[in-house]
Amino acid sequence: MKKKTILFSSRKSLHLSKEIAHFYGDKLGNINFLEFSDGEYEPDFEQSVRGTSVFLIGSTLPPADNLMELLFMCDAAKRAYAKKITLVIPYFGWGRQDRKENKRTPIGAKLVSNLMTVSGATKIITMDLHANQIQGFFEIPVENLDASTLFIEYIKQLELDCLTIASPDIGGAKRARNYASILNAEVVICYKERKQANNIDFMNIIGNVKNKNVIIVDDLIDTANTISIASNLIKKKGAKSIRAIATHPILSGSAYEKIETSSLEELVVTNTIKLDNKKNLKKITILNCAKIFAQVMRNFN
Repeated sequence: MKKKTILFSSRKSLHLSKEIAHFYGDKLGNINFLEFSDGEYEPDFEQSVRGTSVFLIGSTLPPADNLMELLFMCDAAKRAYAKKITLVIPYFGWGRQDRKENKRTPIGAKLVSNLMTVSGATKIITMDLHANQIQGFFEIPVENLDASTLFIEYIKQLELDCLTIASPDIGGAKRARNYASILNAEVVICYKERKQANNIDFMNIIGNVKNKNVIIVDDLIDTANTISIASNLIKKKGAKSIRAIATHPILSGSAYEKIETSSLEELVVTNTIKLDNKKNLKKITILNCAKIFAQVMRNFN
């Protein structure tokens, strides 16, 4: 009997896709990638997808090949007459370009949403979008999953007294308040100023952290510049301990080294992006988000 649902993975997201397939109760379908000497590639499903509901799993973090690979897979499924095509995007890359920062800059997240829709996607499942407004860029349903259930359960197990939740910037204040209300904790905000991306000119802490166990919450961690500066500043102001949680561990450049030398006791992330096992991971705890995706995928069918 022909399968009604088939799961496929992009090459860079196999670590999580296999976990999702396990909790979903199925195996990943096979894809053959024809590769040309100049770096061009072409995906080819090794089984029929005609009339089926297809889940294509892949985070779209830079480089752009990760996005293009998912788009090519989607177009291939459309042209092979799949009935439904759901893109499962654990980390929605390019999401920080959700508005025009200057007069002559693009809205990258909107362009990416258009590409996904044109390629044939009928639904999107993702987790902790950098900005909720990105859902409005799509003309198809978007399920934006919340990783806070994983983090809150983990934080409760720590049994920390004098708990304080910190936002790394003004924009994350709402997220911090949501965590604080559930955990019955106080909130502080790291006020920062920067003239260009990944380069902080000034930071100060709004609120009291003395003798507190502080947890910094964010949706992603890229260069770890903000987290390391914030943790060192919070430590100077008398905090008992500092931890950070971030859904998407991009960790580019010297991020691993910055985490290791910072005042952070622990960084807690999910596996939406695979970490570099060659780096020092002593301070990093990884929570598995695969079960959440699998549950939602079952509900979508």
